[in-house]
Amino acid sequence: MTASGQPGSVGVVETSTVRLFNEDAPLVLASGETLAPVDVAYETYGVLDAEASNAVFICHALTGDAHAAGYHADATRPGWWDNLIGPGKPLDTDRFFVICANLIGGCQGSTGPSSTNPETGQAYGLDFPLLEVSDLVTVHRALVAHLGITRLLAVVGGSLGGMQALQWALSHPDDLANAVVVASSSRLTAQNIAFSAVARRAIMADRQFRNGQYAAEGTLPAVGLSIARMMAHITYLSEDAFTEKFGRAPQFETSRRGFGIDFAVESYLDHQGTTFLERFDALSYLYLTRVMDYFDPFADPHALDRIRERPVRHLVLSFDTDWRFSTDHSLRIVRRLERAGVPVSFRELTSAYGHDSFLLASPTYHATLTAYFDHALEVGP
Repeated sequence: MTASGQPGSVGVVETSTVRLFNEDAPLVLASGETLAPVDVAYETYGVLDAEASNAVFICHALTGDAHAAGYHADATRPGWWDNLIGPGKPLDTDRFFVICANLIGGCQGSTGPSSTNPETGQAYGLDFPLLEVSDLVTVHRALVAHLGITRLLAVVGGSLGGMQALQWALSHPDDLANAVVVASSSRLTAQNIAFSAVARRAIMADRQFRNGQYAAEGTLPAVGLSIARMMAHITYLSEDAFTEKFGRAPQFETSRRGFGIDFAVESYLDHQGTTFLERFDALSYLYLTRVMDYFDPFADPHALDRIRERPVRHLVLSFDTDWRFSTDHSLRIVRRLERAGVPVSFRELTSAYGHDSFLLASPTYHATLTAYFDHALEVGP
């Protein structure tokens, strides 16, 4: 739902929730386990045309949510991709119908490990099943069907969102005409897995984690979760971005040397860790980072069979200062698709801001997306 707002904004939006799977028709996961009920929180922007041919699905990254654009009535924070979605923006909501859903396994309205397990009446905790990217796509597809859409003009995502877009194109090429994969990967390196392993260890070693039952016991692994966020945030920015933003500036004009917050960058990271506690759940962090660790679609020798028969056009973008998912990650995707005869465009973009660049409003980045989406709309689904 949208209302009028400032120029370029979709205005005030509401998050909707739908039950897509229930006990009579549970979600069957890639592991063979079942999950029910499954609720999904989502938002839409723009108007679906009469032919249902202008729909674009947005897949969010690790700590994102369904609120991709506009404003909630009770908050001033815009959606996490508000610079990209709205009238006159690359995803122009005067022309496109845009959908964004919170992932299962998440904690912003969709079923996840902090949801109530109907068998116990308590939060699932570590009894929640492990997920794969293909499971996330299965739920996305159910939401698209619920909205009455049979074929998407595009699926778009950055980071973990890009993994979902790639998986969707590989597994269900009949569903979409275009996949836009930004600052993403088809397989994490050992270094990437290591970063997430340390973050998970910080959470699980927190005394308040209580073997995942912290909600039932009224505690919160705040120290572990904030440390996990602080460390991850370091990997999202480039060294140049940290230098430009903070350098070696002290936090206070005068201070006594010690082990507190002496430098501005320390204060910044402390703030990131503290505010993260207000919007994210520790168990969701565990589960969704593990989803990323195990993602390796090209390990399946038949991964490209379906998309060879029904090619999906791809746009793959990387950023030159992104050391978390460097350009090599994107080029690996491009080479695999090219060898399969899949039409793919690639561009490495210049940015000083590392992995977080995919969330920011760079003129060249936005111009590239605008041109691609314009062409996609012209060609159609």
